[in-house]
Amino acid sequence: MQFPFHPGMILIDLDGTLVDSVPDLTACVDAMMARLGRPARGEAAVRAWVGNGVERLVARALIGALEGTPDAGEFERALPIFLELYAEQVAARSRLYPGVREGLDLLRARGYRLGCVTNKAARFTEPLLEAVGIRSAFELVLSGDHLPEKKPSPLPLLHAAEHFGVAPSASLMLGDSISDVKAARAAGFGIICVSYGYNHGHDIRCAEPDAVIDAFPELGELLA
Repeated sequence: MQFPFHPGMILIDLDGTLVDSVPDLTACVDAMMARLGRPARGEAAVRAWVGNGVERLVARALIGALEGTPDAGEFERALPIFLELYAEQVAARSRLYPGVREGLDLLRARGYRLGCVTNKAARFTEPLLEAVGIRSAFELVLSGDHLPEKKPSPLPLLHAAEHFGVAPSASLMLGDSISDVKAARAAGFGIICVSYGYNHGHDIRCAEPDAVIDAFPELGELLA
């Protein structure tokens, strides 16, 4: 299979697409819960809860479920604790997924212009990209607090398209979640998803992206 058009630029999601950040997020969630006198949640639960920003992750950890609203007072106590912990260990355990470095090198060698668009706050995004050694791959990095809206809003994607001077119809998003698919569709981008990321336990194929890959190097053939 080949992708139906040659993209003028490619935007790539961070958590769940480039980097498995769940081990660090889990450590911080469990340490936060311990400070609050609450039981640890563990990696399996955190892996099902990530993907919508740390505020949602903290809320989900407090209630122990994907949907719902925690007690406002407890949330106000918990969030600063989590932010403090995560700032100290944003890349202590996080690792690139297999094939990511090779895939990025291939895309750059072919002349693709690359941007990273994530819902993660900039104070965590930049240190994480630097720590795993791929910050230099991206001409543009848009974090979740750079603009008034974040994915699944199309605003970050459209902002990036304008930055690169590329029409949305000639642009491609690479992500792992329904949020990425919704943002890409609303922006008029093409969308490829990885099969291994964070999508709350659901098969990303159900969101009907244009294509699904199991590893980054597969982009070479798909975009040939």
